[in-house]
Amino acid sequence: MFSHSFSFEMNRPRAQCVALAVLAASLGACATVPAPLQGTFAPVTPKEALASGAQTPVRWGGEIISVDPKAGRTCFEILGRELDSTARPIPHDPSLGRFLACRDGFYDPEEFKQGRYLTVVGHVDGSEKGKIGEFDYTYARVAADAIYLWPERSYVASPYYYDPWGPWGYGPYWGGPYWGGGAIIISHPGHHHHDGD
Repeated sequence: MFSHSFSFEMNRPRAQCVALAVLAASLGACATVPAPLQGTFAPVTPKEALASGAQTPVRWGGEIISVDPKAGRTCFEILGRELDSTARPIPHDPSLGRFLACRDGFYDPEEFKQGRYLTVVGHVDGSEKGKIGEFDYTYARVAADAIYLWPERSYVASPYYYDPWGPWGYGPYWGGPYWGGGAIIISHPGHHHHDGD
């Protein structure tokens, strides 16, 4: 009897470790960077890129300020934000400065509305001067290889208490009834892919 009991107690920590490893792997899977945004990029901000003048590979994101369709390409003016572990811009995070992201093709301003969140990957290919009100402003400009328009988050209020971590330690919900629609992924000119299609 004693030997069986001792064996059980010795194996319990191992079982707990396995359970923790499975939980960690599950949580890690929830924090995956979308495939079009994966890669190795320089950890520089738009302001730092302007100062260096190098054609640096970057992954930047932020809030859309305006969309300017031009002849043959579209440029997005973006208020830069820090990115989270999935490469999604963090709302209300301190601004990293404004930048432009340009890509061949036409992208409808009604789809890429002001205030939506966008992440781009590409390389810094120069700068452009513009104005914010009466203030002269120099933008770092990115030649975008991929554009990722994040789905809008629309929380559905409930009269019942909701624990975002739930009984299993996961959360919050990033799909189903709590958060809206799929992402729009653009990694080829003129091709729009809706995540989940």
